[in-house]
Formats: sequence, structure tokens, C-alpha cells
Amino acid sequence: MNLSDSQTVLVETHENWVEITLNRPDRLNSFNEEMHLALRAALESARDGGARAVLLTGAGRGFCAGQDLSDRDPSKADKPRDLGETVATFYAPLVRLIRSLEFPVVCAVNGVAAGAGANLALACDIVLATESAKFIQSFAKVGLIPDTGGSWHLPHLVGEARAKGLAFTAEPLPAKKAEDWGLIWKALPDDSFMDTAREMTAKFANGPTLGLGLTKSCIQAACVNTLSDHLDLETEAMRTCGNSDDYREGVASFLEKRAPEFKGK
Repeated sequence: MNLSDSQTVLVETHENWVEITLNRPDRLNSFNEEMHLALRAALESARDGGARAVLLTGAGRGFCAGQDLSDRDPSKADKPRDLGETVATFYAPLVRLIRSLEFPVVCAVNGVAAGAGANLALACDIVLATESAKFIQSFAKVGLIPDTGGSWHLPHLVGEARAKGLAFTAEPLPAKKAEDWGLIWKALPDDSFMDTAREMTAKFANGPTLGLGLTKSCIQAACVNTLSDHLDLETEAMRTCGNSDDYREGVASFLEKRAPEFKGK
């Protein structure tokens, strides 16, 4: 099918940023193959269309309940489904795409985020959540491991002890505790949540997105680099920033005591 016609993902284009909404509210926005492909296409279109920030959220009362298990029911298949193929074909490329985008990706978790839905949020750069939201590593309930980057992001964000506790017990983690633990950026009042998320995304899109994109790359590389290698990476990133129009505009606006007009170049 033509993915531009898919209603599983809604796309609203603003001047220089894009709002993407997972839209299977009757299934708590759980993933089927159509939604996977539509989301990836929307992100690639934002990248190729010159967007300078993306806001990702969910329709209805939840953000994303992970994989739609009705699509992966072993009793309906002649032989066991290769879930490794599912991860390699759908979830891993999605995480790699989000992490590779050279601009901020804000995730607005508007309700429950479970399984792959929780870990999709953690793959984004800034995670905001309603105070009523919960993050659930639900994989243990069906005998699986945290995928969609979860077994990598969890220990890096909250440490091994908490990562194992969340993964083994599948206990819901309230948004405020997720903020306190450093799993997400902020938990916000439900009534002002989306306004704040949109304002933040627009602010990023109008900011020095060349530098923000390089900041994203540097921070993501810190987990695997030695300090010496990372200092070299910082050197090259700072060289690129220092040669940019955004840096010249930033200094000029500071000296002239006016608001900067960044172009992301």
C-alpha cells in the first residue's frame, strides 16, 4: 500500500518541525507492520524534507503498548515465529534511524508506554511524560527480553540494578519516579503537557540545530568511546560548529543584545 495513505500514523507539518502521532488508539497504538513502515517513512520524510526537529506522540489514552501480540500469536502459526527477524526488520532499524537523525527528537508520552513502546520513547532525545503516564518493561510477562534498544538504554540510564529490577518484575514505573531516576527528562501536568511539548519542539527547531545535532552525536558516542577518542570527536565537532553561520549569529546576537536567528547551518 501507499504509506502516505496509512492512517496508522498521522503527520502534521509545521514551519520547520514535524509532529508525528501513532494512531491505533483502539489497540493502544501497538505496532503492526503497517504502523512500523508508516512511522519509519514519516521520520525519513521529516529528515529528507529539511525538518529541524520532530515531536513523536500517541493518539488516545496511551502512547504505545508495544507489539500488537495478535500479529505474533504462536497458536495462529504453523511454526514458531522468528522474533529475531521481527526485531532485525522493524524495531532495530527504527531505533537506528531515530538515533541517527541530525536534529532533536522529542517524545511526548501521553499515557502508558509498555514493552517496545517504552523503549521507543527511550530511544528519543528528550522524553516528556504526563504525570499519569507509566513505563512498563512488560517483556518478562511473555517470556521475552527488552528489545527496541531497551536492554542497552535501561542500564545506561538508570544502572544495572534498576534495569534488572524493571525488566525482571515488569512493574509499572510512574512518570514522576522515571524522572527522579533519570529515565526521562520531565513529568508534566496532564492538562499542559502537549502545549509544553510543542513549545519545546518548536524552540529546538528554531535553535542552532547544527550544534544540537552534533551534541546528540557526541553524547551518544560517549558510551563507547575512550576519553582520548572522545576528546578527538569533540575537537572535530567544535571545529564544525565554529565554522558555522549559527555560531557567527550566536556571537553577533549576544554582542548586539538581541535574539538570535539561527538557521541550522
